[in-house]
Amino acid sequence: MRVVVPVNRLPQPWDETRGLEAQEVQARRARHGLNDVRGQPPRSVLQTLREAGGDPMLWFLVGTSVLYFALGERVDGAVMLLAIAPLLGMDVFLHHRTQASTEGLRSRLAARALVLRDGREEDVPAEEVVPGDLARVEAGSQFPADGLIVRGRGLQAEESSLTGESLPVRKQPLERLPPGAEPAVDAVHWGLAGTRLLTGTAWVRIVLTGPETLYGSIVRSARRERRARTPLQHAVAHLVAVLLAVAAALCAVLALVRWRQGFGWLDALLSAATLGVAALPEEFPVALTFFLGAGVYRLARRQALVRQAVSVENIGRVTCICSDKTGTLTEGLLRVARLLPSPGTPPEALLRTAVLASREEGRDPLDVALLEAGARDLPSLPGPAREATFPFTEERQRETSVVRQGPGALLAAVKGAPERVLDLCALAPEARREWELRVEALAQEGNKVIACASRTLDAAHWHGGEPERGFDFVGLVACEDPVRAGVAEAVRECRDAGLRTVMVTGDHPRTALAVARRLGLGGGHPQVLTGDALEARLADTGTVPPVDVVARAVPAQKYALVKALRKEGEVVAATGDGVNDVPALQAADVGIAMGERGTRSAREASSIVLLNDDFGTLVRAIAEGRQLFSNLQRCFLYLLLIHIPLVGTAALLPLWGQPLLYLPIHIVWLELIIHPTAMLAFQAGARPGRLTPVRMRPAARFFSGGQWALLTVVGGLMACGLVWAYARSLAEGQDIARARAVAVASLTLASASFAAVLTRLRTRTARWVCALTLGLSVLLLQVPALASLVGLHPLHVRDWARVAVAVAVALVPLLLARPRDEGDGRSSRAPRRTGRPQMAPGPP
Repeated sequence: MRVVVPVNRLPQPWDETRGLEAQEVQARRARHGLNDVRGQPPRSVLQTLREAGGDPMLWFLVGTSVLYFALGERVDGAVMLLAIAPLLGMDVFLHHRTQASTEGLRSRLAARALVLRDGREEDVPAEEVVPGDLARVEAGSQFPADGLIVRGRGLQAEESSLTGESLPVRKQPLERLPPGAEPAVDAVHWGLAGTRLLTGTAWVRIVLTGPETLYGSIVRSARRERRARTPLQHAVAHLVAVLLAVAAALCAVLALVRWRQGFGWLDALLSAATLGVAALPEEFPVALTFFLGAGVYRLARRQALVRQAVSVENIGRVTCICSDKTGTLTEGLLRVARLLPSPGTPPEALLRTAVLASREEGRDPLDVALLEAGARDLPSLPGPAREATFPFTEERQRETSVVRQGPGALLAAVKGAPERVLDLCALAPEARREWELRVEALAQEGNKVIACASRTLDAAHWHGGEPERGFDFVGLVACEDPVRAGVAEAVRECRDAGLRTVMVTGDHPRTALAVARRLGLGGGHPQVLTGDALEARLADTGTVPPVDVVARAVPAQKYALVKALRKEGEVVAATGDGVNDVPALQAADVGIAMGERGTRSAREASSIVLLNDDFGTLVRAIAEGRQLFSNLQRCFLYLLLIHIPLVGTAALLPLWGQPLLYLPIHIVWLELIIHPTAMLAFQAGARPGRLTPVRMRPAARFFSGGQWALLTVVGGLMACGLVWAYARSLAEGQDIARARAVAVASLTLASASFAAVLTRLRTRTARWVCALTLGLSVLLLQVPALASLVGLHPLHVRDWARVAVAVAVALVPLLLARPRDEGDGRSSRAPRRTGRPQMAPGPP
């Protein structure tokens, strides 16, 4: 990676050792502002509430609540008001989360900085650092801003949270600035805000501050990325709008017709009000909120903490996962993987040499891995009496320790780059070539390979210098960042279900390829592109090429990949645990952070946090999300199937001049059955087994054409059967109260039957709800005292027979076209994906 240097920000000469004068600092601060990544003040609570109040679904619930209160239905009105709280809360939380994400990003920046001003060193708040400042950064401290390293030796920086690179990055002073007004300088010469210096002392000439730093660009991406309403929200809003318009038109027509038929204005208003209560589609937004809340609880039980309820829907529609490697697919820590000792050398001797050449101070990840292996496999190794240490430098590429072996004897142990260590040893050309081939083979497997050597010294003749020759080659040590347990199985399950998985990492392509093969990405033959190559392809063609691994990727490239995938119609889940993942987490349909190792910034920017950092938990969360689709679709099918005959008969019979079929109390009773059934009976959880694909569905449609046809046929048959049973009862001379009882019995039996077919009675709750519906309805209708309370008369056997026939006829097409359960784990294996994904799940 190369970063452009605006030369006009640097003092001349740029590499001089003096700092800025006080007047220069003030002028530069006035020109460039504070070194603050936020760039703008946080949004107030009032502004957040004002924007959230623009949601039309919110005002629909308010209007429905007012209508219920006007009709005297205070309980239903209160329920509508309570339903506003979670909808409003989700919008408010979305704005709050963006602000919290920014604060989380700022928490990784340096709080103070040591700068040279007016000829002396000053300790100032990091926000007061300006372009042109000369800052001193000690080992263990963070860089206060982006700047060029002008002095320092043996510098290593930890940049994993910013660039994704899992290993320490070597840094070098820039000796000469390239010509031009804005030359590009390689990243090895840069100290970046939000990263930490591990070894050495660096003098940095500050170039970019605040929002202009690489860290600041991440914050800007996190702030400007706004999530649109999900397809399910759009679909529900559209469905509610259509049903509301139909209900309003029916109410107006019914009121007018009843008044023109001579029934009087009171009857006309009562008819319209009764129909309005039956036809208002308030169950749909309430059901959506309820089901999302249930999904949040269910995912929490699976160790997935949902920070935004609509993500329960989005995760079920995921077609592509863009995953960070370090700390997500791998453990994010180096481990000793293999020991290859030289002939005649025990593996313990090789490990002992590597441990002796390591240091506990500085906490270099390689030294940590070697020391942990030594503590585990060499418990009897005494603490060496260290006489001298010659630390690793970029020029020498090795580290040497001289320790006391015994009276008058010293041992020099060296570890480092294999080619440098081999130069210290007297090996035959054939033997050296053999070891070089082994190094190459281990490196191709994605390992970090070091070589070790040792030699004895005579304490009496050693004068304190580092030995340069005469070493005996001890062997090779291969370290790796291990793949997390269960990740390979989870990746395979995603592939079998048609989910595309792309690994995005800052590592070398060779290392990334080795990890991808262990994971089984691309079916064991992963396609690898570098971030620069991907960026060029996106700029050239505008489409995402077939790729399984993006290596050497910077945050902007990962962000661009997520945006491009979404543009092509993918529903993208982006996983990560570092600051570098924040833009992609924000841009994705579902941002998923790792809870154990993730930074606060990643967690705040995400919509779901995996509490156990298990990639398999993501697969199970997707299964739950897909089951939510199935549950919610069945719930809405049920609501429409029961409301079509209810609203149809409530409107058509009075229009034909018949007495009102339902009194308000009957509507209340039916709603008391419909609401609990819709909310409780369709709460099946995902069954264990293979993750199943979902069918393609345009985002703007809630039901397919076939499902609308099924709704029309079943609802129409039920309405016709209900009218037939009602008419037959009147034709036999029965009173209107018994005829109304036939209609109520038909709808209650239909409610239980539709719910039983759609849920398959999979859960205990569904069985209880259906049984209670039938039992309580029979009691209400057949017990004379109870029936008289609601203006009904008990039914005869032939009345129940007509009710059963009417419901049975309506059930036939529903039984023949029973929806496939996408969560039962019985679907066939998904087709292999080639190029652009074949599955694009939409709303149910």
